[in-house]
Amino acid sequence: MSCDFNKKELIDFLSSQKGDLIKLLNLIKDIDFKNHITFSKNVFIPLTEVCKNDCGYCSFKKDPNNENTIILKNKEEILELLKEAEKHGCKEAMFAFGEDADYDPDVKKALNNLGYSNMVEYIYDVCRLTLDETTLLPHTNGGNFSYDALEKLKAVNVSMGLMLENSSTRLMNTVAHKNSPGKDPKIRLKTIANAGKLRIPYTTGILIGIGETHEEIIDSLIAIKNLYDEYGHIQEIIVQNFTPVSGIEMEKYPEPSLFDMIRVVSIAKLIFKDTDVSIQVPPNLNLDSSQIFLLCGCDDWGGISPLTKDYVNPDSPWPELYYLEKLTNDAGFKLKERLAIYEKYINKEWLNKELLDKINKF
Repeated sequence: MSCDFNKKELIDFLSSQKGDLIKLLNLIKDIDFKNHITFSKNVFIPLTEVCKNDCGYCSFKKDPNNENTIILKNKEEILELLKEAEKHGCKEAMFAFGEDADYDPDVKKALNNLGYSNMVEYIYDVCRLTLDETTLLPHTNGGNFSYDALEKLKAVNVSMGLMLENSSTRLMNTVAHKNSPGKDPKIRLKTIANAGKLRIPYTTGILIGIGETHEEIIDSLIAIKNLYDEYGHIQEIIVQNFTPVSGIEMEKYPEPSLFDMIRVVSIAKLIFKDTDVSIQVPPNLNLDSSQIFLLCGCDDWGGISPLTKDYVNPDSPWPELYYLEKLTNDAGFKLKERLAIYEKYINKEWLNKELLDKINKF
């Protein structure tokens, strides 16, 4: 990792107060900022809400025995949503689903009834449907995938993503991840590395407030930076704050403070300052404080849907685009729409001819 500060100094910044916090912000001020803040207008489609993991903070996973749970969204429903998304001017189709959902007998049966043996086959065909029948660009985020699965999905996705969340194995013994084998950081780091080997433009990030230490935050950011240095495939880093909601195991856990987030976003900017990796902070989780992150190095709002809710954070609605633009302009920046793939990756090194031709139609 290339950085002007050693690990101890970065850890100390996470405890900074008063003068030291101002010093940190002054360091950020001296970095060249982009004049625009980007976002992607998308439609968020969960293919299933079943997941083998059971994270203490998750409000996405649903009980497969609940009649309201999405066991497997069918292609007719998906295409109808995609067509509606086109009418709203969306360019990204963001497909999400619980990790290894096909471990569940109900999901497996639903797949088999449609002629599929696993979720990878299904999501491939869903992305193929998207490319063949709509103008939207697929982006898949469905947890860990094998190398072979990533290679298959690369052909029909302009980008993919997986939150590292944290690189600490210690968290596997805490309420956050004790029932979530897929959150083993060794597995997740391998998935992200394999995406790099396959030249897949990638989104990853960290989750703040799930019981991690300051050192573990720095270790996680450094781990991501090391992967970027090796493969160059990481287009954005999400710094996401834990937000407690009713019904989850961690509903009484405190969420990170505003200063916690300011420190982490600023340090992420310091670590990635010599790269073109974007720093993203979800605006729907921080609407009242979102502008301050623009002054700390955040330069992307992520996916914003005018049509569907944030199924990962269902109690936090997306801001209206006119309001997001108002906040962005008020902070001295301009709002700019982007695709699910960043511009530097739109070439034959990263995409096949079909995907390049699709993008060039915009």
